[in-house]
Order: sequence, then structure tokens, then C-alpha cells
Amino acid sequence: MFKRIMGLLAGACLCAGPAAAQQQPEMTVIRAAVLRVDDPGLPPISRLDLPPDDLGFAGARLAIQDNDTTGRFMNQDFEADEIAADPDSAAARLAGLLDDGVQFVVVMADDATTLALSDQAGDRAMILNAMARGDDLRGADCRFNTIHVAPSHAMLADALAQFLIWKNWPRWFLIQGSHPADTALADAYRRAAAKFGAKIVEDRVFEDTGGARRTDSGHVQVQRQMPVFTQRAADHDVVVAADEADVFAPYLPYQVWDPRPVTGSAGLVPRSWHPAMESWGASQFQNRFEELAGRPIREADYQAWLALRMIGEAATRTQSGDPQVLRDFMLSDRFEVAGFKGQKLTLRDWDHQVRQPILLTTGALTASVSPQEQFLHQTSQLDTLGIDRPETECQFPEAP
Repeated sequence: MFKRIMGLLAGACLCAGPAAAQQQPEMTVIRAAVLRVDDPGLPPISRLDLPPDDLGFAGARLAIQDNDTTGRFMNQDFEADEIAADPDSAAARLAGLLDDGVQFVVVMADDATTLALSDQAGDRAMILNAMARGDDLRGADCRFNTIHVAPSHAMLADALAQFLIWKNWPRWFLIQGSHPADTALADAYRRAAAKFGAKIVEDRVFEDTGGARRTDSGHVQVQRQMPVFTQRAADHDVVVAADEADVFAPYLPYQVWDPRPVTGSAGLVPRSWHPAMESWGASQFQNRFEELAGRPIREADYQAWLALRMIGEAATRTQSGDPQVLRDFMLSDRFEVAGFKGQKLTLRDWDHQVRQPILLTTGALTASVSPQEQFLHQTSQLDTLGIDRPETECQFPEAP
């Protein structure tokens, strides 16, 4: 609303007379929406990970600012509605957007909800997945109308695997949670181990028994229970945790029986973005986000920002506001977008996954960036991360 009011005031100042009004070209409005479907489940283990109210939306606001910076020279004006929903209301909120003519929807939801919303949108809108990581969404359950901005489980697992092999840590003790999403992530680590020559020497499941995870005596229980759970494991170089449900992994560092590094869902974590990233112009990006939001950036913010920047980049390159023109360009081999990761990000035509480097991070910094330089590929080194063309199970229909 603030943006629209300022635009009207600016227009009034510029168009003081009839002649000026005739000379002022009409702005092309390019509309999108960010639909965030909040998980009503348990809060995260660490209070530092509690989601802010503007999670994702802050990244979207920065993207709109960035798009408008270029757009104002091309008579393009970008807008993005911000909608928070729960799983029960998500379909109705998307229906409202579709009825209102919005043809680009950034979705921040779990795998099942993202798939359902993609099917609901059909050929009425392009869905930009900015959160769901499931490999099935890029494989057997892929949809032509969906672009995956968030990295997949396979990309994250491959990124970590490359680093562990570079470190000569090929023996992994895999600990996975008991939720379906944990199993999907663990499967990605198993595949990564086979792909890069690592060996999972032991595989254990940490059962989620429910109950409170943050209590006054929580650290005492963890200090007693976690060493017992991890003792007598086969000889290993590193612990790899697959804990998408955020049940146990943050408790692993310094609590495992054998003195080994913890990686995966805790310790050294593969991410799309990190608030300490400074290379390739990222410091300027971080500063702009923090000035806008008053807090450090999170992965969800970066992914929402990138999704809307893809729309802005397509509008700039095509000099068009036609949604079909923008969709066609984004899905073409001519599309690329800058993401402060040292190289242009592009789109895989076989599953609509955004190619991107993956940051390997600790709590305080970025320790490395994959792909690691010794892992080569015949077309793009970024395709060493995730499901490559010969392996894909995605079967797109003819373009609508």
C-alpha cells in the first residue's frame, strides 16, 4: 500500500500538465504472490530457530525492491502479495489468487502441500517452490508448472558428500529420524555415499517418542541419553544426521560416544544460504536485507528472494510483462540469474530445478562451498549436485 501511494504521488508530480501526462508512458505491472503455509507442529529445539513473523516475506520485499530498481527504467512495476496460511486454508488462498489473475505464486510449504498446490494451479499459474526439498517433487511427482528454487535433498546430500570425500572421511555413521521426511533425506545420503565412494558403516533410527523437547532438564537428559544411543557404533570417520523433523540432530554435537564430527542436519550443515556469507558481493546483499528486515537472513528468505528475482530477471531480459513470455523465457536455455554465489544460476530442463552452489555451514560461518573443484561434469559442474539428466524419473508432458 505504501508503495502504491508513493507511486501515485510521484505520478502527480511528474504529470503536472496535459502535455506531461501524454509523455508519461504507462507502467506495466507484473504481479506475483508469496504463499507461506505455516507448520502448526512443535517449535524448533533451539529458540534461536523460532521463525520470525516475516519469514520469507522479508526476502520477497527485498526482491521487489531489486526488481523495481531496474524496472523503473523499463516502465515495469513489480508487486507481490504476502499471504500466510495453514494447511487447511492453503487451497482456498491459492484459489483466491488464481481468481484474481495472479500467474506467479511463490510457495513456501512442505512437499505434500506444494504438490497439491501445483496440481490445483494447473496451467493457470507458475508455482515457484521456495521451501520443499523432496526428491520426488523433482522426480516421479514432477510437474511442468513448477520451478524448484529450493535445493533438493539430493543436492544437499551430494554437496556434503563431496566435501567429506575431499576430507578423506569416507566412513559414515548415519543416524536418521523416524519421520517420512527423515527417511527421504537419509535415502539421499545413501545415494550420495554410493555416488561418491563413501561407505555407510552403520545406520540407526532415532525414534521420535513425542513430548516436549525444550524443558528445564532437557540438557541433562541429552547428556545422559545421547552417548548411550550412539555407543558401540562401527568404526567411522563422521556422523551424518538426517533429521528434517528437527527432533534430535542439534543434540548430537559433543554428545556422541566417539569423538567424531557431526554433519548433515547439525554441525556442518549444507544450506542454500547463510547469514555470514560474504563472498561474491554477498556482504552488500546481507547488509541490504538486514537494513530492511532488522534481522539476519534465513534460507527461506533467500529462496523467496531468488524466486521473485527470477521473475524480475525474465522481465528485464525479455522487456515484457506478459506472464506467458516470462514463463517461456525462464524455462528456456537462455535464462540465468545472479544469486551471490560466484556464478550464474540456471534451470535444469529435465526437472525444473535451479542449479546452484550449496554452502557448507557451521553456526558462525561458511566452511566451504560445493561443488568441490575435483568433481567434474561434461556440461555443468553444478550438475554433480543432485539428480542428473540420465538418472531423472521426471516425465514432463507436452508444454501447456
